[in-house]
Amino acid sequence: MCPIEQPERVEPSRTANEADALWPMLDYYRDTLVVKCAGLSDEQLSTRAVPPSNLSLLGILRHLAEVEVYWFGYVFTGLDVTYAYDPEMIGADFDNPAESPGEAVAEKFYECVARSNELAKDKGLDSLSVRTTEQGPINLRCIVVHLIEEYARHCGHADLLREVIDGATGD
Repeated sequence: MCPIEQPERVEPSRTANEADALWPMLDYYRDTLVVKCAGLSDEQLSTRAVPPSNLSLLGILRHLAEVEVYWFGYVFTGLDVTYAYDPEMIGADFDNPAESPGEAVAEKFYECVARSNELAKDKGLDSLSVRTTEQGPINLRCIVVHLIEEYARHCGHADLLREVIDGATGD
């Protein structure tokens, strides 16, 4: 059984203005991560395919759900948030991946993405975060760019994990 279905990815425009380029690029990488997880069993999704690393496809999906909550919920809007997999946000979202069925993780991931999009809706890229980082406030532009970087890095990890698991390669 394949608990995660493959989404249809939309290529971002190559001629869009800044906002119309950044948001679709983030969505593209969000979908790319799910594409890397689609079609695998729960056992394959939780496989730590590159020892001694604790990375698994399911762990990466859980981690990025938490990243969405942290940056858009906690930092940007200043909400008191609850993390689904790692309440203290210390990196435990990669632990015990077999305890989380793939279908439930994908559903939670999409909920977190939808919530992020809702929290940022109608906000300009120059909008400042409610909470500050070590360097002070951060604008929405930097948050979106950071998430694109975070997703791109983890999609690279997902490429390697997927290839080890079943030989699948591709973008």
